[in-house]
Amino acid sequence: MSASRSLEPSANSALKAVSPSAAFERTLARVIADKLAAGDSHVHVLHRTQKAGLGAAYIAGFRWALAQGYDVLVEMDADGSHQPEELPLLLDALEHADLVLGSRWVAGGTVRNWPKSRELLSRGGNTYARLMLGIGLKDATGGYRAYRATTLRAIALDEVESQGYCFQIDLAMRAIRAGLRVVEVPITFVERVHGTSKMSRAIVLEALWRVTVWGLTGRGRRFHRRQHSAGLREIVPPD
Repeated sequence: MSASRSLEPSANSALKAVSPSAAFERTLARVIADKLAAGDSHVHVLHRTQKAGLGAAYIAGFRWALAQGYDVLVEMDADGSHQPEELPLLLDALEHADLVLGSRWVAGGTVRNWPKSRELLSRGGNTYARLMLGIGLKDATGGYRAYRATTLRAIALDEVESQGYCFQIDLAMRAIRAGLRVVEVPITFVERVHGTSKMSRAIVLEALWRVTVWGLTGRGRRFHRRQHSAGLREIVPPD
């Protein structure tokens, strides 16, 4: 955290606290992650030398895990938004699926501490993707997921170019196109307490542009025809 103050206080001067910068947060995160890795052989940290987008970061992690021979790969946010105690729900569903999406918008799913504007953006974006592409997913943009290693090997990661939140839509569509089984399970998403969201105008515009292009070029219709064989379904929790 940085702070500034006048060396000669006056009636118009005061101590001003400034929120931690993004660079400070990244440095602190690296220090904490490296410390965890040093004390636990189950933790491995990948350092990115430059920012290349969300998609590139995920793919780097996927490739590392695939090279290590892992059978199941889980994707989740580490800012407290995704609840670790809900992971067994995803893993249980993966017993009968190739890709499991933790969904905020299926029955039983919920979001806490989001402003209405953010909820409308997420719901609206998912509805647009569902209609434009013909996919049956309620929450194609969520980042709490469990993949089989065979799924990631089947969806041509080398061809993925999307970077922002449409990266999540892209991978889900590729799984459907490959004839794989994709299911959604309800989760509770809690808005982060510390730090700021990486959602930006550029990310929204990229998603809008790519989904529109995919739909207009007929890519979405090809996915739609795959749904019957892929067995898309929603897992609803018992009452």
